[in-house]
Amino acid sequence: MGKRIVLFNDLPGYGKVALAAMVPLFSRMGHFPYQVPTAVVSNTLDFGKFRIQDMTDYMRDTIKVWDELGFEPDCICTGFVLSEEQVELIGDYIRSRKPRRSETQSVDNGCLVMVDPIMADGGKLYNGIGMERVAAMRKLVSYSDVMVPNMTEAGFLTGICPGRERASAAELRELVDGLHKLSGKSVVITSAHDSEMDEHLVCGYDHKSGQYFRVPFTFLPVRVAGSGDIFSTVMTGKLLDGESLEEAVREAVRVLTVLIRDNQSHLDEYKGILVERYWELLDENN
Repeated sequence: MGKRIVLFNDLPGYGKVALAAMVPLFSRMGHFPYQVPTAVVSNTLDFGKFRIQDMTDYMRDTIKVWDELGFEPDCICTGFVLSEEQVELIGDYIRSRKPRRSETQSVDNGCLVMVDPIMADGGKLYNGIGMERVAAMRKLVSYSDVMVPNMTEAGFLTGICPGRERASAAELRELVDGLHKLSGKSVVITSAHDSEMDEHLVCGYDHKSGQYFRVPFTFLPVRVAGSGDIFSTVMTGKLLDGESLEEAVREAVRVLTVLIRDNQSHLDEYKGILVERYWELLDENN
């Protein structure tokens, strides 16, 4: 049986990113995505000119209606948020569905919460985002069962290796531990770079098994809008299928690597990838 997933993320008019990428992927994996747009955007912000419609009032009204209708999710995923007010709104929704549990309790016994603290990359915060958003995101990840920051976001959340995209193995472990302290649950850093081994990897900690993990990947020097959304969707879908966190991460790395490699020669970096063309890739390990 597919799981019911509430998605808090932005809805682009132009570009296969955020909800436009996550909804078809979750559906193909056999789950039921229900979207709550945090913002409707004309196009990705990379173009330099864009229109953003704040959806905070719609979010609040939608949650109220869904509560009255008795809709209950099996999973909550968060992505781009527009304001600290939205962080509070989403945090309240998570708390109402998922009381804090003990360190040893399985995430399968309640609503799985995946938080992608989208706010920074390339060693710096995105334009228009200040340290007050960092504080709000630090609070939001504290409710997560799995958080998936990139290395820049991990640095801002913990204050460890801030602004850096490379670190030693010991520093990466310190980063993972610092993130784990924020939630007490699982951590996935999606774009780590071990400076000693000169190795690109996804690293993290699975609170269910108590194990650290490292998943190396071949770095392809191509920027792909929506790659983080694809990664977190495949990973979360596999977790909901009952796979371990490391297994889910390995599958997300495999899928994303194939997608980027197949598209790198003709990719428009701002449009994202037409994920619907690759259903057989998702089916390979099912």
